[in-house]
Amino acid sequence: MDVFLKFFYEVMYVLLEKLGDFFGGLWRNFWAIFSIRDYNGILSLYKDDFNGWAWFFTIVFLILLVGFIGLIGFMIVLLVKKYIRVRKKFVEQEEMVLQIDDLNKKVVKLIREKDYLMALKVSQLGLKPGDDVGNGEVAGEKDERFVKLISVDQQYAEGMYVTEHPQDFTLEQLVNDLRNYACKELKLFYTHRIIGLFVAGLATSKIIILEGISGTGKTSLPYAVGKFFAFDTPIVPVQPSWRDKAELVGYLNEFTRRFNETDFLKNVYECKYRETVSLIVLDEMNLARIEYYFAEVLSMLELPNTAEWLLDVVPDNWASDPKLLTGGKIPFPTNVWFVGTANNDDSTFTITDKVYDRATAIPINTKGVAFEPGEYKRYDIKETYLKQLFVEAKEKYIIPEGLFARIAQLDNFVLETFRITFGNRILKQMKDFLPVFAACGGDMIDGLDFFLTTKIFRKFGSLNTSHEQENLQKLILVLTAIFGEKNMQESKEFIQRMIR
Repeated sequence: MDVFLKFFYEVMYVLLEKLGDFFGGLWRNFWAIFSIRDYNGILSLYKDDFNGWAWFFTIVFLILLVGFIGLIGFMIVLLVKKYIRVRKKFVEQEEMVLQIDDLNKKVVKLIREKDYLMALKVSQLGLKPGDDVGNGEVAGEKDERFVKLISVDQQYAEGMYVTEHPQDFTLEQLVNDLRNYACKELKLFYTHRIIGLFVAGLATSKIIILEGISGTGKTSLPYAVGKFFAFDTPIVPVQPSWRDKAELVGYLNEFTRRFNETDFLKNVYECKYRETVSLIVLDEMNLARIEYYFAEVLSMLELPNTAEWLLDVVPDNWASDPKLLTGGKIPFPTNVWFVGTANNDDSTFTITDKVYDRATAIPINTKGVAFEPGEYKRYDIKETYLKQLFVEAKEKYIIPEGLFARIAQLDNFVLETFRITFGNRILKQMKDFLPVFAACGGDMIDGLDFFLTTKIFRKFGSLNTSHEQENLQKLILVLTAIFGEKNMQESKEFIQRMIR
């Protein structure tokens, strides 16, 4: 053992000595670049043999040499300053994250203190947790713990809301009437394409994301759709502090035995009493991390069997609980769509691929242009009728096999070049989206252009685009070769912006 330790010591000594020589040599050689003495010594060897022209070129060369060395020094100073700035920004962000985490902990602490004070109040009144302390009277176990949900039960005591309006219109009529209604009644101006994309998004996924700069009518669009459908669209403002499902749905107070219901939960519950298409807006949905507070809903909506769409609320059932609450769970309505608005700036979180892949993202970056509206009819649309129109669109506007072949050709190029491919979910969404967009009066190639931009090329943001300039240029040429010079303009413009 002693022999091995001696061997180990000598090897490590030599290794560390060589490493010291290596880094020390780097440091000495770096400063040797700026050694005036070495350059002056070389000049002394040759200056006696210089003639007039030699002195002229020597002076010019020395000026250039000094400039070059000065440039190296200047670049080093710039790099150091940039590193300091980046490091400072990173430290500030870390400090901000720590401050937010500290504030969240303080909020949790305050909630616990509040519950503790409530418990003291309960004990002073001689009650036990679960008794009603709101008016100082002892209450039994049958007290209502879901005030808002029970009010919904009372509102629909006579039965579900069933529309009596005739269901007789086409998707293109729906788009035109909705556009004219928004213009004439609400002074909101949207293009036929935006409305068509929105309706096609309803056929594609249960989540639609309207993103873009502020003030372009992102929140107003689902508001107008709700007014048009005769069911006001509830708007749920997302808060930066949201970290889990309890912020969205609510939570059970263990001391008062009351459930702190949110408007979101009430609106979802009410949709179970309706057969009509309903929207719920998550305003500024990326102020908090979507995959935190919306994770359970995202996973649930992926289940193919809608009978398994159950929202977990409480661990047990009371006799006084709402009618539709079974086993502590609420059956999730199939007639509700979620519309999230998102601004992309420093105050928001990046929307992850997990969310984008499950949603239809529609960018709205320009203000609407006023136009003269035509006549319109309002519809109280049944969910079943709207889905029937989607099925009929897929039967009437069949995607040509030749288009699938061109999509496969593009997919092969993107996979080989960028290691990004079209997943099964995206292909299914494409088959749902394109026929409905065509039925809304749009062009199928234009719909494909939009779909590729928002579903595939958006993923290129994870690439190091500075190293992919040549491949991105090739991608534009491939799009032109496959789809033609005049087509896929939105995709080409998106790629050009990435190149710039």
